[in-house]
Amino acid sequence: MRTTKKYTLTASKKFKEKLLSWANQFEEVVWLDSNEYQFSSAKYDAILAVEAFTSIKTDTLDAFDQLKEYQETTKDWIFGYLTYDLKNDVENLTSKNIDGLHFPALYFIQPKKIFLIKDDEIQLHYLAMVDDELETDWEEICAYKITDEVEENIVQSPVKSRLSEDEYVEKVEKMLAHIFRGDIYEANFCQEFYLENALLNPLETYFQLNQLSTPPFAAYCKLEDYYLLSASPERYIKKTGNKIISQPIKGTARRLENKEEDDLLKNQLQNDPKERAENIMIVDLVRNDLSKTATKASVEVEELCGLYTFQQVHQLISTISSKVDLNLSPIEILRTTFPMGSMTGAPKVSAMQIIEDLEVSKRGLYSGSLGYFTPEGDFDFSVIIRSILYNQEKKYASFSVGSAITAKSDPKKEYEECLIKAAAMKKALNL
Repeated sequence: MRTTKKYTLTASKKFKEKLLSWANQFEEVVWLDSNEYQFSSAKYDAILAVEAFTSIKTDTLDAFDQLKEYQETTKDWIFGYLTYDLKNDVENLTSKNIDGLHFPALYFIQPKKIFLIKDDEIQLHYLAMVDDELETDWEEICAYKITDEVEENIVQSPVKSRLSEDEYVEKVEKMLAHIFRGDIYEANFCQEFYLENALLNPLETYFQLNQLSTPPFAAYCKLEDYYLLSASPERYIKKTGNKIISQPIKGTARRLENKEEDDLLKNQLQNDPKERAENIMIVDLVRNDLSKTATKASVEVEELCGLYTFQQVHQLISTISSKVDLNLSPIEILRTTFPMGSMTGAPKVSAMQIIEDLEVSKRGLYSGSLGYFTPEGDFDFSVIIRSILYNQEKKYASFSVGSAITAKSDPKKEYEECLIKAAAMKKALNL
């Protein structure tokens, strides 16, 4: 049982920074911030979950079955992540590439304390064993002072890439050969940039990243020594009652300071045959994934190739929905759609096999997902892109970027697109 109390808020943006800074004292923190984007259709403007009462941490073997048992046993709010490598639990696949991060494959917590922000109100939901702390915590949060003294990131070695530009181009050409042979129609090809011997200030880095990008699915996740600092613009999947929506992104154009030139790039993106083809192929894949759990004739494309503008890029986003039986386990909906089509390709299994063969880094949490379940079995999960991952114990930081490869792809242009996507992460790390 949870004790609930509501308070009125003022100066929401400043308060959110204060709330998260206060929360960082705990070993487990999950912070989700919509940055007040209306199109994200987030139920809350921001959510904070801290201090695990129970948790589940697994490798890939039977991971979805274990998550299902955990979700059904707790019947409570649970927050956590799914790494890309859980593909090995849903298909006969492996992950054997270089892994510098060593995150658990799946990690969820049942938090003792939850904070739900919507408009000018905040709700506190505390488990019974800590409900006597609710008033004290609220007083602490209101009185909390953010210090001007910031611990700077210490990076003792330059950022490295697992692939040189020439190696990247060579591998994309191999992927194109698969496409021309008919093995696949499209695949998302990714590369990793990494830092060794890095002493980061994760919270301050997150604040910088969020300020640079202000995305609709910003996240700060701290689970033991594993950190995720995310500026994701993309929703993987959301369940509200019996309705499911998925919103894949495919199609990217950079932003320009000159408004006329920026508008021109935006219009070019919306009408670019290659970019639209990328998006439509993934829409078909998502329609197929959702149909596995959908009630008859309920899968619908609500928006195709909608144009959305963010601080760093313009993007094409589609919205696909379905209806499900209310008795269906929410974990089954994740299991039958994971990993998300925008980060794999079509056909999905063949694309994942080729990705594993050509990429050199284990993706881990990159291109996985972060989100939460409610006690009623609703959920909302984002795609982990435009994100920095950090293993504090190993002093290893990583950010990966990728692009969709189709028959019309130019390998050098795809490489340039990756660098555009990497810019905000580099800047947040002061690289």
